[in-house]
Amino acid sequence: MNSLFLMSGDPLNHVVQHGFTVGEGIWTFPILTNHVFMQAVAALLLIWLLPMAVRGRRGMDEVGRLVPARGLNAVETVCITLRSQIFEPNLGKHTDTFTPFLWSLFFFLAAVNILGMIPLADWFSWVPGHWVGGTGTGNIWTTGTLALITLLMVVINGLKYSGAGYIKHFFMGPPYLAWFIAILEILGLGFKAMALCIRLFANMLAGHIILAVMLSFIGQAYAAKGAAAAFGVAIPVVLGSVAFNFLEILVAFLHAFIFTTLTAVFLGQAVNIHHDDHEHDHGHDHDHGHGHATAH
Repeated sequence: MNSLFLMSGDPLNHVVQHGFTVGEGIWTFPILTNHVFMQAVAALLLIWLLPMAVRGRRGMDEVGRLVPARGLNAVETVCITLRSQIFEPNLGKHTDTFTPFLWSLFFFLAAVNILGMIPLADWFSWVPGHWVGGTGTGNIWTTGTLALITLLMVVINGLKYSGAGYIKHFFMGPPYLAWFIAILEILGLGFKAMALCIRLFANMLAGHIILAVMLSFIGQAYAAKGAAAAFGVAIPVVLGSVAFNFLEILVAFLHAFIFTTLTAVFLGQAVNIHHDDHEHDHGHDHDHGHGHATAH
């Protein structure tokens, strides 16, 4: 779906931020960039399309109101599957609390990823500033902000729902090792957030760069050997680019799913500490009771 204009020029030009900035040099600060604009477009599309899909029903009778129509089948299937297969096993009794946030996260990431595959930058090249088009999640600041939100959600809700138990769970093992383990666990929280940030950013960025490099082979062949060579190179390159675009569609949804799933896992680990401790203690009591019964 990417434009054949990618076959010429700098392969990084279509993935970096463009837009109006204030300042110069190290103090340059972007006010409105193409990545910010595309995130706003994705959010507005979701606000418009999802309620429309949810309202779609087969009829107004008793049965028809319960039967989804049009796009709601797909949306409802995704929502129910995420809730039952991913959120509930990790969040338990807190599932309903975090499901709206996690659903919003998934659909937002999927929308931004898919919009980034549409060559809007070429379609709207006449717009001053080149701030239309691009993949918002191919920006480290975007994925870093989302990862920071996840980290804050984990820490704040861990303290809210688990209280002192959330702090105590960092100090594991014998007393002389507890502080060292606590430091490693706290660092682990940061590494988890970094992994979320870098995984999404790197995959979104790399896919577009690879596609641009592949298409640039056509222009290079034309410059070096002429039209016949360019045509010979174009056939495998275009076919490969089409196949790669289908792969990118899969990756766009896959990494939205991975980011959302890991967020649910990290939240579940933070808010279900008391439950885990209770099950652990119950298991020990059961084992002891079973041992006494055997002894008798």
